[in-house]
Amino acid sequence: MGAWMGWGWLFFLLVVAGAVLIVVAVVRATGSRTTSAGDVAARPPRAEEILAERYARGEIDKDEYQERLRTLRGD
Repeated sequence: MGAWMGWGWLFFLLVVAGAVLIVVAVVRATGSRTTSAGDVAARPPRAEEILAERYARGEIDKDEYQERLRTLRGD
């Protein structure tokens, strides 16, 4: 019976290792949808998007848009 106990622990460890690998694979697969550091430069920040939408809808004029955009960018 002692030999079976050793195999039982080995089986248990293999099952735990397999579960960890599955979790890591799922996290990596779902994490690929998040923005990476390289994508940040390609996309304007959310505040700029909202400002552009307001300008497109006519809620603010060109001068106000440009002034607020400069403020957001720290110019």
